[in-house]
Amino acid sequence: MKNLVTSLIRKNNSKIVLIVLDGLGGLPSEEGKTELEIAKTPNLDNLAYRSALGLHIPVDWGITPGSGPGHLALFGYDPLQYQIGRGVLETLGLGIEIGERDIAVRGNYATVESKEGKLLIKDRRAGRIPTEENRRISAKLQENIRRIEDVEVIVAPGLEHRVAVVFRFPQALPVGSDEINDTDPQKTDTEPLTPKGRNPQAERVARIVRKFLRRAEEILKEEKKANYLLLRGFSQKPKIPCMEELFGLKSLCIAFYPMYRGIASLVGMKVLKPAGNSVKETIYTLHEVWEDYDFFFLHIKKTDSYGEDGNPKGKAGVIEEFDKTLPKILDLKPDVLAITGDHSTPSVLKGHSWHPVPLLINSPYVLGRTSRRFTERECLKGEIGLIPTKKIMNLLLAHALRLKKFGA
Repeated sequence: MKNLVTSLIRKNNSKIVLIVLDGLGGLPSEEGKTELEIAKTPNLDNLAYRSALGLHIPVDWGITPGSGPGHLALFGYDPLQYQIGRGVLETLGLGIEIGERDIAVRGNYATVESKEGKLLIKDRRAGRIPTEENRRISAKLQENIRRIEDVEVIVAPGLEHRVAVVFRFPQALPVGSDEINDTDPQKTDTEPLTPKGRNPQAERVARIVRKFLRRAEEILKEEKKANYLLLRGFSQKPKIPCMEELFGLKSLCIAFYPMYRGIASLVGMKVLKPAGNSVKETIYTLHEVWEDYDFFFLHIKKTDSYGEDGNPKGKAGVIEEFDKTLPKILDLKPDVLAITGDHSTPSVLKGHSWHPVPLLINSPYVLGRTSRRFTERECLKGEIGLIPTKKIMNLLLAHALRLKKFGA
């Protein structure tokens, strides 16, 4: 990925902060307002007046991005060139090393019920069971399923209903061994899907996965909520250049949820997990390590969670919580501060969407004074315009005076 930007990099002592409010973008709810418009955000609005605003498109027009492609693009990578499975991201984020013998997959504990001889999914997230319950159930699975034939099985609990599973084969796996369909149909009142390989090497893996799921179903059947396991994002570890090589940045990720630590570690960031999942604890961690890095990626998850739950007021509440902590970030006087999301998660859609994502960049070198609030409609008026997400890193480096002039 040697490119124009890499050839122009020059190092200095500037500090760049990228804050990702996951699933930030929204659409009007019944009140005719988006979640950003509902939220009371005096600090964000004041900053927006002094900043460059715009919107960005994570993958392409009309394409709904997953969190992996959305974050890769924010870090300056082309998400079409580097397609990374969610299983690898989740597993790396949990601190499990992935090698060439491994297939990683992300799981959701789910609730199913039997009806007329069929298993029907009633809740894809098992009521978002507490993390402590997840650990108990995952330990039970691990204790009872350590191997399938000659394949080692590793079960790693995540947060709430999330879990990662690694299938470690005795030899290195050929490329394409992860080409297996998800078992999660992503809708309720339907049957789980059967995992099947799209090629012979993937079918070899899928056969092991099918055996694992049959055993897991038997072990989980007496659980009240988490009585089934849905799998998504079968993946192998890809080769990807690190951010220091590309951009000359000593980078740090501060994120509570494993998947986001996973993608950050994949591009060479050091990772820190804050003490808790609150916005305040995330910002406190930033203050602790401020002198040690050039680039800081802070991840706030709950905006996305409330969007997926169809709860616009809950999502607005997280935005308001962030607004109250914003002065603590500004106290550090970052040279460049960017606030955005990795994709849009409108509450009215209860999921990710293809809509452009609001973007704010603050530095001494912006035009500013184009907008009075940090909202989708106000961002349409901003000087940045509508850009591909992968170009945001160019702007952050330029505002940090980390790019030399191109040409004579």
